[in-house]
Amino acid sequence: MRIGELARLTGVSARLLRYYEEQGLLRPDRTAAGYREYGEEDTVRVWQVRHFLAAGLSTRIIAELLPCATGPVPVLEACPELLATLRGELADLDSRIEDLTRSRRALSHYLDTAHDSGRDDTADRAPGYGHDFGEERAA
Repeated sequence: MRIGELARLTGVSARLLRYYEEQGLLRPDRTAAGYREYGEEDTVRVWQVRHFLAAGLSTRIIAELLPCATGPVPVLEACPELLATLRGELADLDSRIEDLTRSRRALSHYLDTAHDSGRDDTADRAPGYGHDFGEERAA
């Protein structure tokens, strides 16, 4: 099948499919005229890539995982290098969550301890700050 058909079947744009190819995630055959030619297994491969991206993995890590993946919702074979890579990714994610949790706690503390003098000082604040989170003042 050609790239347009694969895009239609997977819901992934042709541009993104070419990017996956650049990253080594897809390896289509080429026709004599140079057109990309995809097989049914490439449909499964695209779904695998989408699942791994949704898990927050980089295309570099995904390229390492794909040889160990089976099925459209990927099941991974327990390759020793793979397990070490995934454990490292999980540790990095846990560290980022801890950092974000600390930041959230600090911001929450600042909001809780802010002195409200009763005057309307929203004009002195940057948009998005104060008690109307997510609502910017009209300019």
